[in-house]
Amino acid sequence: MTPVLQFDFIADKEKNTLTIRREFLAGRQLVWDCYTKSELLNRWFAPKPLTTKTKSMDFREGGHWHYAMVEPGGTEYWGLTEYLKIKPIDYYTALDAFSNAEGEINKDLPRAKWLVTFSDKSKNTLVETVVTYHSLSDLEQVINMGMKQGMIATLEKLDELLLEIN
Repeated sequence: MTPVLQFDFIADKEKNTLTIRREFLAGRQLVWDCYTKSELLNRWFAPKPLTTKTKSMDFREGGHWHYAMVEPGGTEYWGLTEYLKIKPIDYYTALDAFSNAEGEINKDLPRAKWLVTFSDKSKNTLVETVVTYHSLSDLEQVINMGMKQGMIATLEKLDELLLEIN
């Protein structure tokens, strides 16, 4: 019997936020590691059939993660995450942006602040991600770019990784 895991995807157009809650069949330390270590992020942080490659990562306050999501044909979509505040295995905050391979932020695409919180839910872990955009148009742009479908597919890859390494 496959367990039913919590998944919520809530767009709040008054606050310009997306709230994504997702439950995982693993302990909090392991899920935290999957979100904060490049060798694990590279194994799940992109919707199928894309893969992820890290150019550089320094997971600390003031640090960053510069990565690409890569299509099977080789097309790369670069991102830059700048870490603001970190409380290990509880939460971190970051600024997330689209970038180029050199890490220069693409000002034509939305940038957002992420608050990612990890909590225990029985033997599982609940990750709540609140993404705050500057404007309603930025929020609507990422929704129209397929944010919900992309998150569902990406988090399913994390489920598969956790089954493999747990």
